[in-house]
Amino acid sequence: MILNEVEIEDTFAEAFPMTAARCVVTAETEPWVRTVAQVATGYATSVISCDAEAGIERMVAPEETPDGRPGVSLLFFAFNRDALQKAVMNRVGQCVMTCPTTACYNGLPVTEKHIQIGGQLRFFGDGYQISKWLSGRRYWRIPVMDGEFTCEDKFGTQKGVAGGNFLILGESQAAALKASEAAVAAISGRGDVILPFPGGVVRSGSKVGSRYRKLRASTNDAFCPTLRGLAKSALPEGTNAVYEIVIDGLAQGPVEEAMRAGIRASCGPGILRISAGNYGGKLGPHLIRLHEILKSEGR
Repeated sequence: MILNEVEIEDTFAEAFPMTAARCVVTAETEPWVRTVAQVATGYATSVISCDAEAGIERMVAPEETPDGRPGVSLLFFAFNRDALQKAVMNRVGQCVMTCPTTACYNGLPVTEKHIQIGGQLRFFGDGYQISKWLSGRRYWRIPVMDGEFTCEDKFGTQKGVAGGNFLILGESQAAALKASEAAVAAISGRGDVILPFPGGVVRSGSKVGSRYRKLRASTNDAFCPTLRGLAKSALPEGTNAVYEIVIDGLAQGPVEEAMRAGIRASCGPGILRISAGNYGGKLGPHLIRLHEILKSEGR
């Protein structure tokens, strides 16, 4: 398949299930919203080493937030609910509650599959915390030095899909980076998906395993230009830089839509091929085939 003179390899991205939660964080001003969003989702690129994968889903206008203030929607992903509760509770407690003027609200339906966040953080109030019930939902008001920190008691969770991806193979670092930035711009703010890596772009793509037995993952040598001739290369002639776009989402559909939009946006000057990372179907059950999603109708 050729798209805008760029070869689309007949391959698939291999994604896997994770458990997801959505936090809607508000603050008095948009700059503080952006600050808390960046801090709360820091060091959350890959569960290979991080406690969660997290990112900014979208900015939320005051008319859409529970308290009528500027807000941001954040998505968090972990392998199970226990791991997710620990990661979200730590990040809300250390990064959101500490940030001036913030409040934190649940963004998913609460069922029996939920995690408790405000109900755990309330103990920081040292007995001075109080709770309020509004429209069947419980909120904790924890005294802090600029007033009160409001945090919802329970946060809904659901199964999500992590690891949707595609690889951008470029003639130069500049061309590959420009195409990656175009892909990120096409994906950002779509809703139900995040790009957990810095600026949405990965330079250090990985493979499962290593010649060093203690490592779970190591550099994806097949796509490293400097290893051409030293390792079995998957790069066409003339490739000098590769970037990966990784997408996590609340369902496979939004991940596929984001991949479609990103691939289309990245096919430009200096790009030789679009590929994807997979492990032969042995890692995850969600096999997202590039040719299939590009032939499908998308938004």
